[in-house]
This record gives sequence, structure tokens and C-alpha cells, in this order.
Amino acid sequence: MPINEAFTEYYPTIKELPEGERPRERLLHYGPGSLSTAELIAIIVRVGTKDENVIMLSQRLLTCFGGVSGLAQAPFCDLMAIKGIGEAKAIELKAAFELGRRLLVAAPHERPVVKSPADAANLLMMEMAPLEQEHLRTLIMDSKNHVLKIHTVYIGSLNTAVVRVGELFREAIRLNAAALIVAHNHPSGDPTPSAEDVHVTRQIVEAGKLLNVDVLDHLVIGQQRWVSLKERGLGF
Repeated sequence: MPINEAFTEYYPTIKELPEGERPRERLLHYGPGSLSTAELIAIIVRVGTKDENVIMLSQRLLTCFGGVSGLAQAPFCDLMAIKGIGEAKAIELKAAFELGRRLLVAAPHERPVVKSPADAANLLMMEMAPLEQEHLRTLIMDSKNHVLKIHTVYIGSLNTAVVRVGELFREAIRLNAAALIVAHNHPSGDPTPSAEDVHVTRQIVEAGKLLNVDVLDHLVIGQQRWVSLKERGLGF
């Protein structure tokens, strides 16, 4: 027998694993909380490649993107560049992460409470970080800072020539909101606020005072990073 054949590494498929080690069976018997992140992703991805089973593929995804948060923010093109992840699997992963994001704001009695800029960023990062165009959104809240809605105001470059400040408050007023947080993304991945960002923020804050809607912050979202203009004293 040739040496290279004698020492060929073999990886068992999921079906070849003992039943107690298969993700689907473990979820049925012990619940989803008993599974690792890689095993949960394996259930979504379903099959691996000829060189690795689906659990190994899922672990490689997490490693490549720096964990589940990075994986959730990864653009389609980056997902499909991973061996074993085609268009269909990339779509399924994106759909699963989007359902998780929507669940955060779906239940009226379980709406998230924003107590800090980090809380707001956690609600927005997953969807906004990978966007290829600038999106201006408002995180609309009641008097106890429960999130009522995340509203897309505008898509395109953020500047005073195209952003009508009054439009930014329209949905908040309709919902009788007490406060909001403004957020927009930088497709470059660098969340450093521009001079225009600061200028727009000043206008928004002043408009909020006139309309009796507190503007609590303006976040700039980048790739796995974000900046609070309020914390930096820019525009507030």
C-alpha cells in the first residue's frame, strides 16, 4: 500500500457519528441550548464537503469570521468564497440571522430596552455593518427606552443636501415616541464620523428639541466597530 494512502486522514460524516453526537438528534433530545454554536450552524448548513463533515465546516466558518457576530455580518460574497458554502447555504444563513434580529423587536411585551449606546449598536450592527450603501435609520423608543421600531429613513450618502431632518422624525411622531437614536453605516468599514456627520447631528438634535422628541445619540456603524457621537461630544 502506498504511504500516502496508508496515512490518508478520514473524517466521518454526520450519519456515521453515533446518534448521541449528531446535532439534530441532540437538539431533539436535549434542546437547542445543549448545542454548541458550530452545531447549531451545522443544522442550518446541513451538509459538509468531501473533505470535512458539516460540523467541521461550521467551525471553520466561525473561525474565518471571528465568531457568530462576524459570521452574521459577513457579506454574501465572503460567505460564498468559503469552500462548501454556495449561494443556497449563504442565503439560508442570512435568513436565519435576520429572523434572530427581528425576534428582538417583534414581541410587544419583550421589546429590548436601550440603556447604553452599546445596546443600540448590538441591535443594529448585524444588519447594517455589511451594507454596501449608506443607510440612515432611527431606533424609535417609548418613554422607558423600549424599542418600538427600527425605521429606515434614507438610503444614500448622508448630507444635508438630501436628508430632510423633518422626515427623520415622521415615524417617531406617528408612533408617539418619546426618544430616538439615529444611526447610519459607513460602507468603507471605518466608523470615524465625518464633518458632515457632525453637522447633520446638530441639526437633528435641534429639531428634536422643537418636536419634543429626545435625540439620545447618533451611531456610526462600521465593520465590527461603531462610534457614538454623543460619547465623543460631537453634535450634542
